[in-house]
Amino acid sequence: MRRLPPLNALRAFDATARQLSISAAAQELHVTHSAVSHQVRQLEQWLGKSLFVRHAGGVRLTAEGQSLKQAVDQSFSMLVARCEEIAEQAPIAEIVLGAPGSFLANWLIPRLDRFEANYPGIRVRLQTSTAMDDLRRQVVDCLIVSDRNWPADVEVVSLFDETAGPVCAPSWPHRIAKPTDLPSQPLLHTSSRPHAWMEWASRNGVEPAMFAEGRRFDHLSLLLEAAAAGLGVAIAPALLVERELSQGKLIAPLGFESNDAVFALCAMRGRSDKAFCDLREWLVKESAA
Repeated sequence: MRRLPPLNALRAFDATARQLSISAAAQELHVTHSAVSHQVRQLEQWLGKSLFVRHAGGVRLTAEGQSLKQAVDQSFSMLVARCEEIAEQAPIAEIVLGAPGSFLANWLIPRLDRFEANYPGIRVRLQTSTAMDDLRRQVVDCLIVSDRNWPADVEVVSLFDETAGPVCAPSWPHRIAKPTDLPSQPLLHTSSRPHAWMEWASRNGVEPAMFAEGRRFDHLSLLLEAAAAGLGVAIAPALLVERELSQGKLIAPLGFESNDAVFALCAMRGRSDKAFCDLREWLVKESAA
C-alpha cells in the first residue's frame, strides 16, 4: 500500500506553490482562502516540515517546499498527459470468432495481421468451435463453419465453396489411382463429419456402404495427424489441409472436388454492430482474393 498524503492537500499545495499566493490559489481552485490554508497546514503536518514561509505579500517556498514542488510538477504533468491520452483513445471492440481449429491454423491466423493492421480498433479473439449452440448462448459472437443446411435463426454469409478429397502420407504404400482402389484400404473418419467418406463415394459412383468402416477421430486435426503418420487414408476439405499439403506431410492422390457444402460466416440474425460488420466485410474480401 502506497503511503501518500491526501490528494486535495497536494492540489492545494500545487496551486499555492505556482501562484505563491494562498488567495490566488483559492481563486484557481474555486474554494475559500481558509480551505487552502487548512489543506496546506494538513500537508505540512503530514510531512512534519514547513513548506512555505508566510509574509505580508504572500508566501515563498522553503527548501523542502521547493523539492516537493518539483516532484508534484512532474507527477501532475504526467498524470494530466496520460489521462488525456487515455480519454482520446478509441475504445477497443472485441469480437469472439469460432471456427474449426484447422481453419484457424491454415487460413485465418496467417491473414489475421492484415485485419489488425486495417482495423486497429477491433480485437478478434479466436476460439475452436463449430457449434450453433455456442452462437445462441453467446459463447462466440460469430462462427465460420462448413455445412449445407442452415438454421432459420442464423444469418449466413457464404465465403468458400467446399471441396474435399482423400489425403494420405506421401509414403503410403498402397496404390490410389481411382475411387475403387480405396474400399480395401484403412480409412480414417472424423466425428464432426461422420458421413464424409460415404458422401464422397456416392459422388464418385462407388457403393457408399463400402466406405463405412475404419478408424474414427474426434477432431480433424487428429485425423490429419493420423493420416500423416501412415495409419490410413483420410478425407478432408482442401481448405483445411493446405498447410499439410504445402509442407509435404500429406498428398491428395485423387485431388479435390465440390461436395455442395460451403464455408460460411454465421451470426444471429439482426446483428449489426460495427465490429461485426467490419469483420464480415474483410472476410468476404479475403475469401474472394
